Amino acid sequence: MKKILVSLAAASIVATAGMADVDFKTSGQTVIYYQTVGNNANGTDKDADLFSSDNVQKTGGDKTSANFGVQLNFDADLKNDFTFGSQISYLGTLGLEKNVVNGTMQGTTTTNSNDAMTNTGDDATVNNSDAFALTKLYIAKKVGNTTLKLGRQELPKSLSPLAFSEGWNVFKNTFDASLLVNTDVKDTVIVGAYVSKVNNVSSDLATFDDLGGGLVHDAAYMLTVQNKSLPMTTVTATYYALGNVGTAKDSANNPSNEGVNAYWADVAIADKSLPMGLKAGLQAGRISPENNAWNDTNAIGVKVSATPMKDLTLGAAYTSVDNGTLAIQNLGGVKTPLYTQMVANQNEISKTNNTYMLKAAYNISDMGTAVVSYANTYDSQLTATANDYAELDVAYKFKAAGVDFLTAYVNQNWDHKANDKADHQDIIRVVARYNF
Repeated sequence: MKKILVSLAAASIVATAGMADVDFKTSGQTVIYYQTVGNNANGTDKDADLFSSDNVQKTGGDKTSANFGVQLNFDADLKNDFTFGSQISYLGTLGLEKNVVNGTMQGTTTTNSNDAMTNTGDDATVNNSDAFALTKLYIAKKVGNTTLKLGRQELPKSLSPLAFSEGWNVFKNTFDASLLVNTDVKDTVIVGAYVSKVNNVSSDLATFDDLGGGLVHDAAYMLTVQNKSLPMTTVTATYYALGNVGTAKDSANNPSNEGVNAYWADVAIADKSLPMGLKAGLQAGRISPENNAWNDTNAIGVKVSATPMKDLTLGAAYTSVDNGTLAIQNLGGVKTPLYTQMVANQNEISKTNNTYMLKAAYNISDMGTAVVSYANTYDSQLTATANDYAELDVAYKFKAAGVDFLTAYVNQNWDHKANDKADHQDIIRVVARYNF
């Protein structure tokens, strides 16, 4: 697999570089990513210390992970309104697994145990992680106000809220998809998509598998309409038809595969004329299985933010999800489209809960931006460890010598402890990212 990926990557470079009569450009990024996780889990072989570099995987305990990554984009104008795009991603460790960390955040041949509490990639194990992946390869054609894009590509959350590329890890994940975008109608963007495969943002960028971590065995069909005709308002409505979805099992322990319809709507209100930079949003969605034995999952959300003084922005959000069969979760990753999504609370908020969130961001002149967020989740039943959950996120973002830095601290608390599970957990994340 590694040799094939390198050959494909080299072929795309040669093909692009060889187009003497075609305009092309090269861009990319290089990233150093470090994260350590610790908690108070009890029992045999459980280690709760942050910053541990023990190479033995601690079940239920800590994990310290790191990556060094380089990503190159090769984009070309092929004339006659054809464009070409490709992306090669390299993920390594700089040898840090020898005495500094015991895992990786991402790789191309890694495995992942999908920790039930955070699911943020902190359980990916080191396993031949120095490798390449061909993460983008597409051709696009524009005819009038319509663009057709075929191949491996990113999908934005703003237009595909239930199947989108996530940017919290070293690199974003991508999809094998066909995308059609039309802007003929005034103030309106119409997007149609056929999405078949996705790579794993938490571990393996080289392997493309079924959506939803294997939940959607057939493809997903999507239609999105985004309209800005109303003053100060952007309305986005999306429909998905998901084929052959397997979740529950029958008496013979076989997956019950069904079609599923999913709906999502978002209303964003913002304008420079509003006092104190006021912004507001409403969202609602439904996942509706065709199997009558499965319950619909419904979600609603509201958010508001304002800038009461220069450089200070305050915000609040509320979301509620009922007890349906399927969770409100990104089919292309691990996060949710909910307004109350924090660094690591996706499992708690994606099903059967009510969540409140407060957020403050302060711009410290040329020194960067400090962000503090706090969320409380009530009546969550998706995880077995607890019903109620709280998370505090503290982040500081700044730029120095052309490099974007992020430092973040996350504190998670559950209301009780059972079966040696943790009732609190800490995450520390440091990222340096240079875009060129």
